[in-house]
Order: sequence, then C-alpha cells, then structure tokens
Amino acid sequence: MPSILILNGPNLNLLGTRQPEVYGATTLKDIEQMCDAAAKDLGLSIAFEQSNHEGTLIDQIHAAKSSHAGIILNAGAYTHTSIALMDAIASVELPVVEVHLSNIHARETFRHTSYIAPVALGQICGFGSKGYVLALEALAERLIST
Repeated sequence: MPSILILNGPNLNLLGTRQPEVYGATTLKDIEQMCDAAAKDLGLSIAFEQSNHEGTLIDQIHAAKSSHAGIILNAGAYTHTSIALMDAIASVELPVVEVHLSNIHARETFRHTSYIAPVALGQICGFGSKGYVLALEALAERLIST
C-alpha cells in the first residue's frame, strides 16, 4: 500500500482556534482523521506530521524519499518565503501537491507568490480541509497511472 506524507507547516497546530474566519473551525486532528479515512478508501496509508520549524520540515521531506510515494504539503507562511523548502522538494523527486485552506490568491499580495508551486505536481487552495482529500485523490490517481 503506497504511503503519503502529509506535512503541515507553521501555525497549523492552531487550526480551529486561529483566525477561524479565514481557516475555519476544523482542527488539525480533524483533518488527520478525515485524511486517514480518505486514504484507506483510496488504498493508501498516510503519515501525518506538523512542525513550526523549517529545518524539521526539510528533514521530513528528505526522509520521505525512502519511505513515501508522495507528499501533500501545507507549508503555511513558508510557502511564500522558503527557497530551502523548494530545493528540498526538487531534490527528492517525489510528486508533491501543495495545499492551502484559504485561497492564497484572494488574500494579501505577498501570499500570491508560492516557492512551492514551481516544483509541485499541483496546487489546491481555497477549499478548506476538503483540499487535503482532493490532494490525496490527485496523488492516488497519479500513482495508479505511473
């Protein structure tokens, strides 16, 4: 059964209480449970991780090369600032789907630039927690077709 790393960046541990008008009331634990159920339906397993530290996220991306078939990444604010995350993704040669709960293109101008997008299979934003399930579906389809 292919394994997918679902990697969450800074401040996502505060989901459910942090700016619910932007990010909703769903907690990260709720998203993990939703992803686990969806993954089982798709014939996938998941590892679900969160870190507020850029280096830890990079280490997890590097480690994924030997243990996962793909990555779903919500890099939070690092999306707009981290060339290091972009380089890590490019170096592991795994399919990566970038996910954001809010529509980053409808928010502040600085959020319109993603350093992840150029090295990702695709980007899903603006669909709340459903975006994670959509990303799992996209990766499952990609893994079946290759």
